[in-house]
Amino acid sequence: MEQQMNQTNQANQNIMAQPPTMVSTKDLLYLTDMLSWNLVAIKKSHFFEQHCQNQEIKQAVEQVCQLHEKHYDVILNYAQQHANQTYH
Repeated sequence: MEQQMNQTNQANQNIMAQPPTMVSTKDLLYLTDMLSWNLVAIKKSHFFEQHCQNQEIKQAVEQVCQLHEKHYDVILNYAQQHANQTYH
């Protein structure tokens, strides 16, 4: 039990307060994957919103779509800012 608590404390100490100013090529590829995942979620939620008859569900799906659009924009802006600053 004590070993598990030490591992948890050590993991908490490794959390970054903010993203690094430079990202590796591998990190940039992961950001690209995250953009793809969010784009798929945007497309699917938009499709379901258009075909939904229940207004409450339609509003919930619209909120999901907006959330993924926001995430997409944040990730895209971060990736664009750091695309020329990658290191290998």
